[in-house]
Amino acid sequence: MTDFFKHLMHEFELPLSNPVLIFSLILFIILLSPILLRRLNIPGIIGLIIAGVIIGPYGFNILEKNSAVNLFSTIGILYIMFIAGLELDMNEFKANRNKSLLFGFFTFIIPLGIGFPVCYYLLRFDFNASFLTASMFATHTLVAYPIVSKLGVSKNQAVAITVGGTILTDAAVLIILAVIMNNSLGKLNSAFWIQLGISLTIFSVIMFLFIPRIAKWFFKKLESEKHSHYIFVLSIVFLAAFLAELAGVEPIIGAFVAGLALNRLIPHSSALMNRIEFIGNSLFIPFFLISVGMLVNVRVILNGPTALIVAGTLTIVALFGKWLAAFFTQIIFKYSKAQRQLIFGLSGAHAAATLAVVLVGYQANILDENILNGTIILILITCIVASFATEKAAKKIIVESETNTDSLLKLNGANSEHILLPIANIANLEKLLELAILMKDKKSANPVSILSVVSNNIEAETNILKARNKLEEFVKQASATETKVNIITTIDFNAASGLARISREIMADIIILSWPQKPNFINRLFGERMENILSNTSKSIFICHFEKPLILLKRIVIVVPPLAEHEYGFNIWFTKLVKLAQELTISILFFCNDVTGNSLKKTYTKEKMTASMTIKSFSDWEDFFVLSKHINEDDLFVLISARRGDTSYFSALENLPFKLEKYFRTNSRFVIYPQQYTDNLSFEKYEDISTEPINKGIEAVQKISKGIGSFFKR
Repeated sequence: MTDFFKHLMHEFELPLSNPVLIFSLILFIILLSPILLRRLNIPGIIGLIIAGVIIGPYGFNILEKNSAVNLFSTIGILYIMFIAGLELDMNEFKANRNKSLLFGFFTFIIPLGIGFPVCYYLLRFDFNASFLTASMFATHTLVAYPIVSKLGVSKNQAVAITVGGTILTDAAVLIILAVIMNNSLGKLNSAFWIQLGISLTIFSVIMFLFIPRIAKWFFKKLESEKHSHYIFVLSIVFLAAFLAELAGVEPIIGAFVAGLALNRLIPHSSALMNRIEFIGNSLFIPFFLISVGMLVNVRVILNGPTALIVAGTLTIVALFGKWLAAFFTQIIFKYSKAQRQLIFGLSGAHAAATLAVVLVGYQANILDENILNGTIILILITCIVASFATEKAAKKIIVESETNTDSLLKLNGANSEHILLPIANIANLEKLLELAILMKDKKSANPVSILSVVSNNIEAETNILKARNKLEEFVKQASATETKVNIITTIDFNAASGLARISREIMADIIILSWPQKPNFINRLFGERMENILSNTSKSIFICHFEKPLILLKRIVIVVPPLAEHEYGFNIWFTKLVKLAQELTISILFFCNDVTGNSLKKTYTKEKMTASMTIKSFSDWEDFFVLSKHINEDDLFVLISARRGDTSYFSALENLPFKLEKYFRTNSRFVIYPQQYTDNLSFEKYEDISTEPINKGIEAVQKISKGIGSFFKR
């Protein structure tokens, strides 16, 4: 018994040494600190940092900064930078790159300009120490980024320019660090600049030229190996961090660049993106925040007034410099106060890059212990202030955006959007479901419904059970993206009738159908069967063929008929295709007449879309093949068609699906029939009356008119 107690006491000796116990303690802190502090309206990030102070070597010495903690901490900061690069809306960033450059200039030069005279004249540091400390003020770490990501405002323009400015200013500061270090050693010469330039060029070529091509090949060849995708991405992140270090800059720059390089290949609503964020936000990033707290030595305040004066001065200068940069950015770009506060909150926290600068300077005897201790206090205070500011600003922006878009959401019915996937061939379901998830409005409470229609015969019940069992696998696929999926199996005499009935029962807005696998079935699909579906449903119908994975597409080419802007479902298909382009970070090319093009531009501006959009004039519908010279193999080709009797319908649309199959066989392609406006009461009253004779008569008149026109042209 005595040996048992000795063993027990040994296990709980401080600092803890048992790796299992250490990991268990860290996980309990990650679990409990945000929950407890949320009741006090304190951001969970602050709880993790304070927990690090308490358990760290300068607190109760429960844990020490060993190799395991350092490893997880390094992974955490790399993860923050990687997710920031991955979640960056590249279309928004490209459109506002000049704003990012200007903010990066402000957030670099203003803190540097304020910090150097304060350090040199007020605190009496020498030139190297003053310049290095002042450059530290210019750095910032996106400690508060998980807050904007969690609250769903990461797409805001203020976030985009702050993230872009972060990488610019941190890269500049870390290059300054290398310059000062070489200057202190007397090695600052032309050879240094040549080596730095060549190494950074090689690093950029590897990351932006070779890595995306390798990633495309990997995702295409191992499309079904979903678990391998995450391991591959993680490998690229750490490889990029290592290559950045070899190039002479900090690993965090490499992680951010890895996010930019893979940005287009990992859609924001995909299962892979969900896994990356889930593991990072649950484990690695909290580890980093706890490790930041473990660096804070509160006792330095008791070491005399010098440490306190230095810490206070450094903190005030750091926060004021960042606030001033955010203020000038707001004034120039006419942002709201909430956006200014969001920029300040995101850029106000000092952690990884700041610590890297100070530790390197301290180890090289450029900076003294007072600056080191003052910087540790600065890190704690700025992280707390930045977290509060970011959360408050993000909530204000959410309230403002909800107020501005409330009427638009009501108009479009986004909160009740419902997508239906009728399944004829289960082999096509995975890609159709992926498309539905990418296009689905995240604010809609409705699930994606998968429908299987079983023939009404003596084996109907058995077939229903078989269909349900096959479809259960796809519920798991959707759950990986946190998307709800509802399985519907029904009995009917034919698939078209069952589809029409269920689409009305669940009030679906969009029906996504698979393109037929065999060419000889084209007539059947776009003939009788399609005619039955179109005549019995008024919903927006997407007929889809995927020649390659969605993430490998480089552009969406959409052909729009005249008067399409007057269709009831115009906004639905337009917003869905633009959302798909935004998710895949690709551009859109429209072919239409000038009137329709103007309507597209107005809708694009009104709904504040960010996808890159180009419009070209097109009117030669009889010579549809002329479009082939504008279509590349990596394009998604979309034809907007119309039902008979619709405003934008004309007879040439009937044969275009066949031409798509014939001339654009190597392309992924969609045919879309926009939703119709229907008065349900009128529909029920006259549903037994067929419009087929009228439609045939109209078509005959159109053909006769066309023949007479051709005769007179001769």
